[in-house]
Amino acid sequence: MNHIILLLAVLVLFVAPTSLVWLVGQRAGFPGWMLLAFLLAGWLTVFVGWSLSQRAQPFLFPDTSPCFGTRSTPVSQYFPPDSFCRHADGELGTVNGPDAKLVFWTAATATVAMAGAAVAWRRRRV
Repeated sequence: MNHIILLLAVLVLFVAPTSLVWLVGQRAGFPGWMLLAFLLAGWLTVFVGWSLSQRAQPFLFPDTSPCFGTRSTPVSQYFPPDSFCRHADGELGTVNGPDAKLVFWTAATATVAMAGAAVAWRRRRV
């Protein structure tokens, strides 16, 4: 039963949105490489953003949380994605480095750029 629930979750969360974007893009006449680049950059943006915003949360492996053992409270920020440890004096210390944030912003920029390129390609074609 758990496998069926997992399969349905994967179907709803990943396969359905990807298929919908692909089918709408194909119907609009966008090239396959443009759709593929948009989907890869979009999913990379989602996964990196999720990991950046949840890194301080001890829900999966409490011992590996940066806030573990420091008597601080994990705090999540969803946009722009970041995680913090709130210390006893109220100071927020980020747990994500600049490289991880660079990956997120690069993927987000690529996603927006591919959407803009698709609009420009479509206007030029019509």
